[in-house]
Amino acid sequence: MANNLEAPATAGAQNAVAVTGVAEPGLAVTVKGIVDDALELTKQQFAMLKAEVRSDLHKLVTGLIPLICAVAPALLGGLMACFALVRLIHWATLPAGQNVDPAALPLWACYAVVSAGLLVLGGILFGIGYYRLKSVNPLPEQTAQALEENIQWLMNKKTPK
Repeated sequence: MANNLEAPATAGAQNAVAVTGVAEPGLAVTVKGIVDDALELTKQQFAMLKAEVRSDLHKLVTGLIPLICAVAPALLGGLMACFALVRLIHWATLPAGQNVDPAALPLWACYAVVSAGLLVLGGILFGIGYYRLKSVNPLPEQTAQALEENIQWLMNKKTPK
């Protein structure tokens, strides 16, 4: 009796081969192909996520370098401003007859000019770094969401709505 049940199935498969010229794959082969494709898609999305994170890391470094470089001129400019203030107080408190500095600019003004230049340089570097850091996205949202959906599909979990 087992032979009678297998005969029609074998005959149907032979007819499918005779009509199309190609044997139709079974359900297991089809499911395996789908799972293999999903795994390949997941691998590609991991590679894309890795490339995006690497790109954002590069943007982060190019933004942090000017910020770090802005610290030195800003601190030095602040220190020079303090020296300029000290010299200004000294200059302002000199008696009227002792103010005989032969220079065109008093010493406090020289400190103030250098201080202003350093503070401007520090501000420019800070602005460049801040502008570059605004474009950094720490986690690529679309790639991460697509990857999460694929992993949930592979694990047969329903996506929360």
